[in-house]
Amino acid sequence: MLKELYIENLAVIEKASIDFCGSFNVFTGETGAGKSILINGINAILGQRSNKDIVRSGTQKAVVSALFTDVSESVRAVLSDLGIECEDGQLLLSREISVDGGSVARINSRAVNIAALRQVGELLVNIHGQHDNQILMSPERHIDILDSYADSEPLLEQYREVFRQLQAKAKQINRLKSEMAAKSERIDTLRERYEELRELGLREGEDDEIEAELNVMKNAVTISEALYSAAAFLSGDDDRDGAVAIAQRSRDRLSAVTEVYEPAQKLFERLESAAIELEDISDEMSSLLDKLDVDPARYDYLNSRWEELRRAKKKYGPDLSDVLETFEQTGFELAKLESADEDLETLEAEMAQLLKTVTIKANALSDHRMKAAKRFTAQVAQELEFLNMPDVKICVDNKKGKLTVSGLDNIEFLISANAGEEPKPIARIASGGELSRIMLALKNVIAEKDDIQTLIFDEIDTGVSGRAAEKIGIKLKQIAALRQVICVTHLSQIAVMADEHLLIEKRVEDGRTKTSVRPLDHEGRKRELARIMGGENITDLMLENAEQYLTEAAGLVKSE
Repeated sequence: MLKELYIENLAVIEKASIDFCGSFNVFTGETGAGKSILINGINAILGQRSNKDIVRSGTQKAVVSALFTDVSESVRAVLSDLGIECEDGQLLLSREISVDGGSVARINSRAVNIAALRQVGELLVNIHGQHDNQILMSPERHIDILDSYADSEPLLEQYREVFRQLQAKAKQINRLKSEMAAKSERIDTLRERYEELRELGLREGEDDEIEAELNVMKNAVTISEALYSAAAFLSGDDDRDGAVAIAQRSRDRLSAVTEVYEPAQKLFERLESAAIELEDISDEMSSLLDKLDVDPARYDYLNSRWEELRRAKKKYGPDLSDVLETFEQTGFELAKLESADEDLETLEAEMAQLLKTVTIKANALSDHRMKAAKRFTAQVAQELEFLNMPDVKICVDNKKGKLTVSGLDNIEFLISANAGEEPKPIARIASGGELSRIMLALKNVIAEKDDIQTLIFDEIDTGVSGRAAEKIGIKLKQIAALRQVICVTHLSQIAVMADEHLLIEKRVEDGRTKTSVRPLDHEGRKRELARIMGGENITDLMLENAEQYLTEAAGLVKSE
């Protein structure tokens, strides 16, 4: 439950530290005192959206923290997944909202993102505000209420898993059909390209090889002259000795002293190796020269082939590797399109099986909902009878339609406001006060299905007065026997039932508006109840009435 709430620099609240009891807590105060700001603070600590406008003017940041005790196992499980320890069942949530719009959230002093704070907050507190009544006015939201009561999540998730597969398969089939519509023209284009590239008989690196061979042919004369001259310098001619002969004579000359002069031996060996290497180089040059014969036919072929590759690279390149990849991809796409008819038959058979499966699961989900609907309407009717609406009957109307992400059910709650009347949509016949009580009944019935220990009601009494308001107060008191209830109200019939009565009051100090929150003792409660019932000018008679009202309220709860 929520043990303590601390607020600093939130709108007109400079500082407030609020202790809550574990049962029924009520906030009252004059209009504009800051009750909505208190709810905004709680929403912020639970990870709901906030903005910089709620930071108190003249300060840099607003701070909200909340201490929870005896947290449930489901909360502990989420904290464990987040890697956060929860010792002794205590949990401290905090949030700082900066004037520049930034926000910092922490759980047990560990920094977390807002999504994690919201994930934990949803398991700690359930808030019902005036806007929640609009859920009743929106039939498309009714299915969520019924699913929450019916614990439909496992069946719904199983259904949605297959439904998503069905949607994906339908998209795949539609995409394939669209491709097939233009398939004939595309196949002709691909086949023409494929044959064009196949006939070229391309291979990786062919263009580089042709370029290298053409360069040799184009420079054959220059290469021949270079080889001939270089070989002549090595082998010599009739008029002069070459480098080979000179090296050999130098070697022979040195051999005469190798036996008497040891350093000459190594030089002799080097000269002998050099002479052999030079002679080998000379022979290889002569061999290359003999082979350097430009074949005109070969030259013409290479030029023609080079031009074919150039055109292919210009069209599908820029590189030959790109052309080869185009050839490969063209063949792949062509084969895929040519087998598309067979693929379509396979996909349609798979979709038919998925449709059968998803329909079975949708019907199972629908049956589950409608069985739960009987129990749901019976429990809500009991709650409404207690809330002074004995003639109001609620029923679940289900107009089954096409399969959607929620199944095939179109759920809407209908009510009959008076005995003998046909049920009609809530939005058409329910008043504001009736909406508040119907929503309270729904909340109470659904609350029995979860383990959220703190329920917050923000002006659940809108449009309600008299005996109906008294019944709401008694119902909240009964709920508070099992769970912690926090309620913001402007009605004495609800405030008088509180176990902890907190007053929100506004004052002006040094030209600044400040809101504070303080718990009321017995005398304080009498004065606040007298103010709510009779106005600002409190008389002794009004205080006596308030005292009597408090005494009667205790007995009223017991009798109910």
